[in-house]
Amino acid sequence: MMWRTVGAAILAWSAAGGATAQERPAGGTAMDWEIAREHVAWAIDTRRHGGAADFGDLLGAIGERLVGTPYEPHTLEIPGPERLVINLEALDCVTFVENVLVMARLAWAAPPGLVDDPERFAAAYRRELTAIRYRGGNLDGYPSRLHYFSEWIADNDAMGLVETVTRELGGVEDESPIDFMSTHPDAYRQLADAGALAQITAMEARLAGVPRHYLPEHGIAAAAPGIREGDIIAATSTVSGLDIAHTGIAVRRDGVLRLMHAPLVGSHVQISEESLAERILRIEGQDGIMVARPLPPR
Repeated sequence: MMWRTVGAAILAWSAAGGATAQERPAGGTAMDWEIAREHVAWAIDTRRHGGAADFGDLLGAIGERLVGTPYEPHTLEIPGPERLVINLEALDCVTFVENVLVMARLAWAAPPGLVDDPERFAAAYRRELTAIRYRGGNLDGYPSRLHYFSEWIADNDAMGLVETVTRELGGVEDESPIDFMSTHPDAYRQLADAGALAQITAMEARLAGVPRHYLPEHGIAAAAPGIREGDIIAATSTVSGLDIAHTGIAVRRDGVLRLMHAPLVGSHVQISEESLAERILRIEGQDGIMVARPLPPR
């Protein structure tokens, strides 16, 4: 199915009401899997014909194909126990980054016939997404999800999926505490469970001993030449106890480093009109960035 056909189907699906949070299966709809296979098939074909020779370029190209996808907050917060959520009909800022990375990894090292075998494709997609979304690639309840994006970066760095490059770009140490979840448990349905809250609190205490770096907002413009197409950008938060406020993917368009992202204000995946540096300076509540460089599968 060509992308224009998929795009038209998505619009029709959305107009008809789509799948509500209560109706949507955690494992994805037929439309989700059609979207995933179509993008990966396109990326494989693009590489076969000599395009996107760099892994970052492939991420940028796949991400751009998702521009226009509706934004939906809290896409992972479905009723019931923690499960691997597949949702490509609507994305939030983190699931946009995660799914683009999964698609790029599958396309980069796809065995012959992967996209033509729905069961094998789905298994591979779930395996990659679990590795990216959960601590150590192990889904073991709500606390195992990488809720704080600074830990998401560190864990995926340890797994060899990304490389943290913030410090090399001029980043400085961020010594502010990470404890937003444990100090605001009422904001999280799952933390009504005392055991889950205890695990989250212990995780936050562990993160307190792990150095992390960020590039302050006034240094982003100078560091921009060192940020590559496809780099994952995490905008640091000024909210007490919260590490990251927003995420996206760095792209260069018309010679300008911009942010491709699923913003709360804007209603859909888009590429920022202003530069990344200008955007972070303008947004109240964001004071810098962390940068992670996706690595191709070994």
